[in-house]
Amino acid sequence: MKHQTGLLYSADFIRHITGPTHPERPERISHTYEHLKKQPWFEKLYPLQPRAAEEEWIDAVHAPAYVERVKNACLAGHPSIDSPDTEICHDSYEIAVSATGGVLSLVDKVMAGDLANGFSLIRPPGHHAEREIALGFCLFNHAAIAAKYLQKKYGLKRVLIVDWDVHHGNGTQSIFYEDPSVFYFSAHQYPFYPGTGAAGEKGKGQGDGATLNVPLKAGCGDAEYREVFKKIFYPRAREFAPEFVLISAGFDAHQNDPLGHMNVTSAGYAWMTEAVKAVALESAGGRIVSLLEGGYDLDALAESVASHMESLQEPEVRF
Repeated sequence: MKHQTGLLYSADFIRHITGPTHPERPERISHTYEHLKKQPWFEKLYPLQPRAAEEEWIDAVHAPAYVERVKNACLAGHPSIDSPDTEICHDSYEIAVSATGGVLSLVDKVMAGDLANGFSLIRPPGHHAEREIALGFCLFNHAAIAAKYLQKKYGLKRVLIVDWDVHHGNGTQSIFYEDPSVFYFSAHQYPFYPGTGAAGEKGKGQGDGATLNVPLKAGCGDAEYREVFKKIFYPRAREFAPEFVLISAGFDAHQNDPLGHMNVTSAGYAWMTEAVKAVALESAGGRIVSLLEGGYDLDALAESVASHMESLQEPEVRF
């Protein structure tokens, strides 16, 4: 039986230990995984394990000196790196590298046609990490690395990154701000952390127009996001005609999330997934790899991920 959707997960990701009151805690993925195991479609998923990403792929996005700095800080037992909220432990470098490698393995499976798509239940998250700066709980920008990997290994010319985390992905935007081959779309709460993501941030130089930010006021929910994805995202993404789609899937715009101030429901994430699937099916052969970013209420996160993954498994689009 051919699997429609892959799931990247490992209990090793729990070894990235943050502080006792830190919102990006190990229970986020263990609780979500236990919830996924209860779903009637869980056995249909193709399981993937992490692996250490080769240095060349991480160095394609991050400065080698930064990668070495992260490694040394973790091995030295530093409590955080670059910002107090980006807490680390001895194993954090190893875990971040293996999370990236697992994402690349999932990309390989999708590119080979073995899977239609897949979800990466990983931590630490990545979209705030810039070329030489760790920020917002993030060490390595997994989505950005995957995009470069798709271009360098497979020769793809157009990669779309969709970011629906409640926080703007400053790292992803900065990495591709002058690159017309990667279209970065973000719908996020604004003004809000990290302060980037204004509508006027559209890219620079050859990349002008390849960044599309939709800043939303606090309190927006399913109806507002539906309008954004239907009237703004869908036509622009179709015009770009991506050959592969990556999703920085943060679920902290959920109405129960303690960090965000939005009102999206778990069903709302399924609808956003359908919109992305519609674009992927038109020009990318349906190829999607989704990566966990934020989401800090355990039940809301688990339910939203399940809703997202259920949509990924449906071969037809309800958009």
